[in-house]
Amino acid sequence: MNYALFDDSGKFLAGRVMSEADSSIQVELDSGKRVKVKASHVLLRFDKPLPAELIAQGQALAGEIDLDLAWEFASEGEFGFADLARDYFDKSAGPVQQAAALFRLFDAPHYFRRMAKGVFRKAPEETVKAALLGIERKRLQALQIQEWARELVAGQTPQPIRDQLYKILFRPDKNAAEYKAVVEASKQAQRSPLDLLKAAGAISSPYQFHWRRFLFEELGKGTGFPPLEAPAIKDDLPRADVAAFSIDDSQTTEIDDALSVRGLGSGTVVFGVHIAAPGLAILPDSAIDKVARDRLSTVYMPGWKITMLPDSIVEKYTLAEGRDCPALSLYVTFDEATLEIKSSETKLELVPIVANLRHDKLDAFVTEASLLGEAPADYPFATELAFTFRLARHLKALREIVRGKPENFNRPDYNFRLETADGTSPTTEPKGDEKVTISERRRGAPLDLIVSEAMILANSTWGGWIAEMGVPGIYRSQASLAPGVKVRMGVRPAPHAGMGVAQYTWATSPLRRYVDLVNQWQIIACVRNGRMAPLSAHFKPKDATLFSIISGFDTAYAAYNGFQTGIERFWTLRWLQQNEVTELDAAVLKDGLVRADTLPLVFKAAGCDGLARGTHVRVRVDGVDLLTLDLHARLIAKLDDETTDAGATSEEADDVEEVSAGPLTLAIDVNEETPPAEGAATPA
Repeated sequence: MNYALFDDSGKFLAGRVMSEADSSIQVELDSGKRVKVKASHVLLRFDKPLPAELIAQGQALAGEIDLDLAWEFASEGEFGFADLARDYFDKSAGPVQQAAALFRLFDAPHYFRRMAKGVFRKAPEETVKAALLGIERKRLQALQIQEWARELVAGQTPQPIRDQLYKILFRPDKNAAEYKAVVEASKQAQRSPLDLLKAAGAISSPYQFHWRRFLFEELGKGTGFPPLEAPAIKDDLPRADVAAFSIDDSQTTEIDDALSVRGLGSGTVVFGVHIAAPGLAILPDSAIDKVARDRLSTVYMPGWKITMLPDSIVEKYTLAEGRDCPALSLYVTFDEATLEIKSSETKLELVPIVANLRHDKLDAFVTEASLLGEAPADYPFATELAFTFRLARHLKALREIVRGKPENFNRPDYNFRLETADGTSPTTEPKGDEKVTISERRRGAPLDLIVSEAMILANSTWGGWIAEMGVPGIYRSQASLAPGVKVRMGVRPAPHAGMGVAQYTWATSPLRRYVDLVNQWQIIACVRNGRMAPLSAHFKPKDATLFSIISGFDTAYAAYNGFQTGIERFWTLRWLQQNEVTELDAAVLKDGLVRADTLPLVFKAAGCDGLARGTHVRVRVDGVDLLTLDLHARLIAKLDDETTDAGATSEEADDVEEVSAGPLTLAIDVNEETPPAEGAATPA
């Protein structure tokens, strides 16, 4: 009987030869299937044993061939597998021995290079040694993976995995042994990676998990600063004839802005917006600038913050009360009766800061009624605040005309306060076991409105002014209020539909946002040099550095805001646990998402999928997971008829999508195949 062994795209098959032509043969396989095989692919002709037996016996014998010995026996030039079989076994090596040699040679490319069908050449000795070292490393790695996986399943975390926890979960090297061990252990234990690692003690504190993850992803160099000395401001600045006051929370140390009012009762009022001026001392490309550009923004979170600049630098330039502080001042002159703008002027000067007013101490007293004269106004700067409130409402109304619709402040802001066991606020990084208090603060409250409108006025005015001077800056714009149209940053002035202004910069928070510091340098150049500013400004038109700053800032700012949202969600869920809340009232958004009435919390509630937007519901809290930031809830009652909220703004819709995009996403994939290391033992 005439049989043939042939190569079918790297797979060896054998069968009975049925017919032959000049360049091909027809072979019948054991399955009965007949295939046409090129003559050049036929490697071995034999009469016995049967094809299936030849392959089985050849594979078994191939495993017994010592590769080192075969490599020694092989000739230095090109050779066929039959030649090696005769050299390795004996001169009369039959079909089984020849097939064994073929299989062994084919499966050992680190020893023998494939030159043609059935033709090989021995690899150089140094190549073989390097390959063998690699195989041994992979074999040992495979054993290490199995050992680490065994420990994880048993409830223990090997130190190398503990050290790379966040890298494994969020930025993994999928070829690393640590990653493969977690995947393997998850499969063996049939548990999610988070559950597995938590049970193994790798994650002991959900808060620390979220905090350390953020540091790993965004602040790999740590939160500290190198030794830096705040340079003195050398400018000989005139002292402003104002009594300025700031409005911030008590926790605020980076006091960037203050206000002043002059001329009340005279018919012409000069409204001053005074911004801390670190740009007078911190120079581009200096050591402090490099620190600020690396951090890009202050990071806020309940009970703590990571500042953009060291405290010692902030203290030097912050607008602290009782000091004459270097400031960049915008003075806008208004007709006191009509509030029509008559002129504006920008100055560099020393501004006397008379007081640092604090929201948390004044919000309850500085009410709309007191500012309008309908209730007593027994607080500092009552007259000035009354005017600025009137001005703020006027400026807001003008912007809303441009917007085409009012700004809606339907949802409140929330304040988080943490308390340690002794009832005081944390003075170090929170641990996650503090008591949390959450209080509402209505958006658009009088003091908020005064400050926000003053900053919008300054940012839009300065944005237009530097453009008029021919100096580039960093702008924020929004083409329209249509759904999905996002705010973008660029170097050219453009309308901001959301704000309702012709152009808008960020220049009022130079101690806590890097783009504000950049814009301040440009504004300072305009103050100092007027129409010659384009020649002296640090950033020239079409400067590629500005685009680089925008790109880096956009990425960092989004990450910082995402972390703040996530950690506020953690403390909100913690508040539910601490107060043993079992039911919540909420409003339906979409796709089963609901928003809690009195908490900053958007979550899925089973049973709400088919309800219209705006439907008021009560849900039962079935569980809270502080690690995944999940809230498990289900509908227990509809509190009113379904009413579609057609007035939701595009900003609110975008907010819903961002908040509900998923509490925690891992980069580890336990369903992905992770091939075993070469040389590793595989289960039978």
